[in-house]
Amino acid sequence: MFAVKFRFLGRAGAICDDKRQEFILLGDILGIEVLCDMLTNPVTGTESESTVLGPFYRENPPVLPHGASTAQKHFDNEETVFMEGYVKDTAGKPLAGVTLDIWEDAPNGLYENHDHDQPDYNLRGRFETDENGYFALRAVRPVPYPIPADETAGELLRYMGHHPNRPGHLHFIVARDGYRTLVSQIYDRSSKWLDNDSVFAVKDSLVGDFVPAKPEHGTDLYLRFDFTLKAEAAAAALAAE
Repeated sequence: MFAVKFRFLGRAGAICDDKRQEFILLGDILGIEVLCDMLTNPVTGTESESTVLGPFYRENPPVLPHGASTAQKHFDNEETVFMEGYVKDTAGKPLAGVTLDIWEDAPNGLYENHDHDQPDYNLRGRFETDENGYFALRAVRPVPYPIPADETAGELLRYMGHHPNRPGHLHFIVARDGYRTLVSQIYDRSSKWLDNDSVFAVKDSLVGDFVPAKPEHGTDLYLRFDFTLKAEAAAAALAAE
């Protein structure tokens, strides 16, 4: 039995590279990553909830100007989205100079690092809040997709009798010096699999409404979503208790 387990883990390790992290996938489908996140980042006040990072993050995405689009390639079935919001602290003070790192899947259900037909860093970018804590960007509506299930993670899913699907979502890392970095996702309220996410990462406070955009937005849809960051001193004090 132990030999079988070690061979399984060995095969998972052999799959890992700079584009695929099979161990993260295994942790996701077992609920380990979301449990660790809940224990590490408990919500004690008005700060935004975090959730899993996932296996598709890439460092150093392009820094984009206010209101720019992350899309470098367009798809016939895409719905463009204008997103805006504010980042504040738990006292309601706007936070300037906050970096928002965003990434998502394309309308074909693939992230660019798993799709050779997409340009490098497609649907990825970094934005910064202005003096009022305001940010704006353009992207596309995220679509539901199955996590990679062709290797060990898929074997485990099938053994558990569970599906590999995730609801449509946007990934965010929201960061500023002096505040706890927020790793989170925004889910499309109309998406399938919200109540049955394969990695257990959906939280009610992270569900957003993609509504028809106004002409001035220049997109198909509009999304408003705000973030609240907890000061690092407060987070450290909580951890010390």
